[in-house]
Amino acid sequence: MDAMKLFAILLIVAGVLGLAYGSFSYTKSAHEAKIGPIDIAVKDKEIVNVPVWAGVGAIVIGGLLLTVRRKS
Repeated sequence: MDAMKLFAILLIVAGVLGLAYGSFSYTKSAHEAKIGPIDIAVKDKEIVNVPVWAGVGAIVIGGLLLTVRRKS
């Protein structure tokens, strides 16, 4: 399997996951302080929404990359 087919399959999988879940979240460490034996940390939970057009676009581009053949 060449790199172009692998990239196309990864795009399709990412597009399907983007459409299925719609968003994902991650935790970001905002502030940390250490005062003697006490550690204080503030963590923010960020949510990223994946637009529908991005998921559909990734599927379409991945499908085109799989079907279009390069000339040797």
